[in-house]
Amino acid sequence: MFELSNLHEKFMSILGHIREAVLIPENWIQVALILLALIIGWAIRKKIEPRLSTWIGRSGLNFRIRQILNNLTRLILQLIALFVLSLIVQLQSVEIIPWDTSIARAAMNLLMAWIVIRFASQIIENAFARQTVALIAWVIAALSITGFLTETVDILNSIGFSIGDSKITALAVIKAIILIFTLLYAALFLATLLDRKLSKVNSLAPSSRVLISKILRVVLITTGLLVGITSAGVDLSLLAVFGGAIGLGIGFGLQKGVSNLFSGILLLLDRSINPGDIIELQNGVFGWINQMGARYTSVVTRDNKSFLIPNEDFITQQVINWSHGNTLVRIEVQFGVHYASDPHLVRKIASEVAQIPERVVSTPAPVCHLCEFGDSALNFKLRFWITDAQEGVTNVKGLVLLGLWDAFKEHGIKIPYPHREIYIRNESDEF
Repeated sequence: MFELSNLHEKFMSILGHIREAVLIPENWIQVALILLALIIGWAIRKKIEPRLSTWIGRSGLNFRIRQILNNLTRLILQLIALFVLSLIVQLQSVEIIPWDTSIARAAMNLLMAWIVIRFASQIIENAFARQTVALIAWVIAALSITGFLTETVDILNSIGFSIGDSKITALAVIKAIILIFTLLYAALFLATLLDRKLSKVNSLAPSSRVLISKILRVVLITTGLLVGITSAGVDLSLLAVFGGAIGLGIGFGLQKGVSNLFSGILLLLDRSINPGDIIELQNGVFGWINQMGARYTSVVTRDNKSFLIPNEDFITQQVINWSHGNTLVRIEVQFGVHYASDPHLVRKIASEVAQIPERVVSTPAPVCHLCEFGDSALNFKLRFWITDAQEGVTNVKGLVLLGLWDAFKEHGIKIPYPHREIYIRNESDEF
């Protein structure tokens, strides 16, 4: 149940303090001076910030350092306003200004807290996390500086409801959210750090590194979530009341996501595909596996297009893995020559030409077979082997075809094309 009486008393106490501060004319002057300091800071920042940003962009420093410096240039307004207010406070201390400057001093503390917090939060690389942490820290500091922290805590602690013998308050919920956010970010940061360390361990296979990284990420995130909830004073047994319905809804909503997650783990366990493998799918996508994520696998084609394919598709559909087991791949080129050509000579020339490109291996040796007496040509199949399919297949085929063209020209072997004879029949002609 809500304790409305205590809540009303605390709100009225805070409103009384604000009303008393508003009714004092000297405070109006201080507010005007604070606004003037902020306007001066804004005008100077507008004048200086573009030049500083240009200089930072041309400095050639590390990207992360340039990013931090650009973020810090936004504090010019607060720094200038703090300097102006400090001058006003100094004038009051030597009795040049007769009125009180308590509000100006509080504004200085607020500006100083914002500057320090923003500077310290630059260690957080993620922009959203950095902004969130800075805002939460400054709100707490602002309530402490203005003297409203205790009243705010009491108000939040008064808002809540009871479930059995346990009471959930707004303060507990806010603490849980902040703690869970902090622990989840720390878990993600640690998982990323471990992932970078694992990527440098050459003794582990690529699939093993990805699998270990995924397991560590899931364990760290789950641990951070559970520790955050329990540390905030929330009894996990309370969640059992809603666990069935929520779990069912989440199960239906995340069915595909969970399926792709476990499909990715299964692929890493059976090592059917690994990062760097050359694969070909039923839809014609041909490329190498660039990254295996929790939900999808990134396949990069020869034209540098990234196909994000759900992990489940690799389990349920047929996939050609050119790198699975042995990297030796056979390529076939079909061609035809004129009936006046010597097929024995054609076979010999084709086998020799296929050995010219550097990417074609000598063992097994290229072979050429006469496979069909066609309508207008003797049709042959030339087969050769390569071990670096990741460098492309069409390009090596093209080299072999060009070699065949030059060799046939040199030996007078013609490549035929279909001929058609047209008979024009008069109406008087009989069948």
